[in-house]
Amino acid sequence: MSYVAVYHVTTPDTPNKVLTHFDDIRSTLAEHGVRFERWQPGIIEKGASDIAMIAAYQPQIDSLGYAAVEVFSVTGDHPQKDELRAQFLDERCNGEDEVRFFIAGQGLFSLHIGDYVYGVRCEKNDLLVIPAGLPHWFDMGENPHFVTLRMFNSTKDAVPEFTGNEIARLFPGLDD
Repeated sequence: MSYVAVYHVTTPDTPNKVLTHFDDIRSTLAEHGVRFERWQPGIIEKGASDIAMIAAYQPQIDSLGYAAVEVFSVTGDHPQKDELRAQFLDERCNGEDEVRFFIAGQGLFSLHIGDYVYGVRCEKNDLLVIPAGLPHWFDMGENPHFVTLRMFNSTKDAVPEFTGNEIARLFPGLDD
């Protein structure tokens, strides 16, 4: 189930509120310029190629207006799953929007907005658009399982700038 857990930065182990209804999640995130949508499932056969997965969602992708799309997938048997997980756990900002659509599985994006952290658990059919410059981090969990579409305009601006803030270490991860 998708949800948003809202924490004050001084109480990282106790959320102030947890939102589970789609409209509540969407409107709360929209107040901060974050877009959250649920797309209708595309028809994808097991073992589909990256091209087929992208094609299944091409109309929705086109409507967003980003120049490029790629498939990013990690499962529990991935030989570099621990390294991949570690590279996303530090707080970062991007020079352009961070756009993820979950074809399968789940992941936890944490958004650092002022004195609050919004833990956004995304799952199959969820689209999350984090605006450029918004500090965030991502946890795929100890036993990751997800397939996402990642959309962007420029690979140059897709390189994250790490904030150096250790805040991400204080908040629950996907498996907590």
